[in-house]
Amino acid sequence: MNLHGWGRFPQVESEIIEPVDRGTIKALLTEPTANGQLIARGAGRSYGDSSLGETVLGTRFLDNFLRFDTTHGTLGCAAGVTLDQILTLIVPRGWILPVLPGTCHVSVGGAIASDIHGKNHHRDGCFSNFVESITLLLASGEIVRCGPNINRHLFHATCGGMGLTGIILEARLKLEKISSAYIEQQTVTARNLADVFSCFDQHAPSKYSVAWVDCLATGDRRGRSVLFTGEPASRGGLDTWTRRQIPVPPFSPGQLLNRYSIGLFNRLYYGVQLTGRKHDIPYYRDYFFPLDWMSNWNRLYGPKGFIQYQFVVPEQSAREAIDEVLAEISSQGKGSFLTVLKKMGPENRNLLSFPMEGYTLALDFKIEDSLFPLLERLDAIVMHHGGRLYLCKDARMSEAMFKQTYPRWEQFQQLRSEIDPKNRLGSWQSRRLGLGP
Repeated sequence: MNLHGWGRFPQVESEIIEPVDRGTIKALLTEPTANGQLIARGAGRSYGDSSLGETVLGTRFLDNFLRFDTTHGTLGCAAGVTLDQILTLIVPRGWILPVLPGTCHVSVGGAIASDIHGKNHHRDGCFSNFVESITLLLASGEIVRCGPNINRHLFHATCGGMGLTGIILEARLKLEKISSAYIEQQTVTARNLADVFSCFDQHAPSKYSVAWVDCLATGDRRGRSVLFTGEPASRGGLDTWTRRQIPVPPFSPGQLLNRYSIGLFNRLYYGVQLTGRKHDIPYYRDYFFPLDWMSNWNRLYGPKGFIQYQFVVPEQSAREAIDEVLAEISSQGKGSFLTVLKKMGPENRNLLSFPMEGYTLALDFKIEDSLFPLLERLDAIVMHHGGRLYLCKDARMSEAMFKQTYPRWEQFQQLRSEIDPKNRLGSWQSRRLGLGP
């Protein structure tokens, strides 16, 4: 069948197998007549080709809860369970996942394999910080348990390892206690890039912070932004509700998204925020998952799809690097409908985890021929400033850039050669990046 990630680029022909138990998965891995590689796939929300291959092992039927300990705040579940399913269970009972990405439609296995982060990385780090243990099926058929205090070498390779160390079967997660399903939000407008960096510094104690950036603004307005900070609310209660979703048609013309429509949207959005409410108490899903109310929003970019270009750069060079990136983008008129800036905390011990202490910028670009030369120029800026791209979003990074910007890749590859000498686990991305045959 034709398969793709959330960005709908690239699209490949794959055989997808969706086993219902670990015995079937083990047989697929160890069958002596099996040819080629396979890669696990959860909810399909990684953007590029990290969960694509000739044979894909879908985990959506591995969706059972194992244990919910309301006394100690821990949850055990299978890898195919989504964050949405977890939140539906735990929020009404006064708990929440400590790290949440921009969508709730992510599987637990995918969250671990990508070592996802959220609006609170500067304070709380990545998803892996709250994983107590992982049950991992190795390519040999052996099932092992790993965590921060057991088989740590496997744990630090698996968190952020893009599914290349084994098939994640189950996980035990730490939860965070809450008294409300709402967030105390403060909105701050910033005139330009220097101003938004100053705002991040001023609001550094805030638990959550994220900025929308007008990527097409030029001159002394370049980088003008709206910063949204947040704290867990003590009011509003734990009652939950579901917003009615707006569907996007299957065949949306990508021509609707261009520099003129995006520029108009950016001007209107910034203007509204200048005069809008500065303090609010949004429902947690509206704060963390602002696009989830629009089902299949990835179709807005047309049939060719889009690339989300997300990079992180060290704090000392972040302002200069991001200014150069925004200048390059605006000069080419390659507007991004959603441009998101976040402050990141210290790098963790995971071998291929994305974050480093600094700032990350994420931009969505519609696929067109003129895009790829622009992205190569952005790559050069990111590398010059000591940054890197997010593997979970990547669809076209070169092997040379990967190996230059992920300095622990050789350590990762050495571990893989020990636990998977026949290279049974692999994806289009791993081959492109030189992590397999």
